[in-house]
Amino acid sequence: MDVNEVLLPGVGLRYEFTTQAGERIGVVARRTGEFEVVGYLGGDRDEGRPLFRLNEEEAEALAQILGAPRIAERFADLTREVPGLSSEPVRVAPGSPYVDRPLGHTRARTRTGASVVAIVRGADVIASPGPDQVLRAADVLVVVGTREGIDGVKRIIRD
Repeated sequence: MDVNEVLLPGVGLRYEFTTQAGERIGVVARRTGEFEVVGYLGGDRDEGRPLFRLNEEEAEALAQILGAPRIAERFADLTREVPGLSSEPVRVAPGSPYVDRPLGHTRARTRTGASVVAIVRGADVIASPGPDQVLRAADVLVVVGTREGIDGVKRIIRD
């Protein structure tokens, strides 16, 4: 399936696709963490009709149902509209000193200025993990920050 991305400056990203039945659907991922699902009437891609809105918690529940790993991978695209901000996955290796320890023990944000915005664990995504979230070997941390901050998180998780 072909999913098109449209950057909405100051808003976020819109993902669009056409269903097998020929209906055009869009999902607006707002920088605020909210999501809006829209349908298009006719051929005008600018005339989206809101179908429903989801807050971050509701979107997370729906993502779990529909396939959360894809959402986590695409989150990185949101950083393209902010100069100097990047997003990158950081894998927790089995030998990391933080395996089976809470995320807060890394002090990653304090030490680097970068934020862990999600943890991908197998087919599950833990969005906005708190400091008490225990890290597991093979977890993938979705880290957002400057290039230097992300590199710092990699060093912390590795050392």
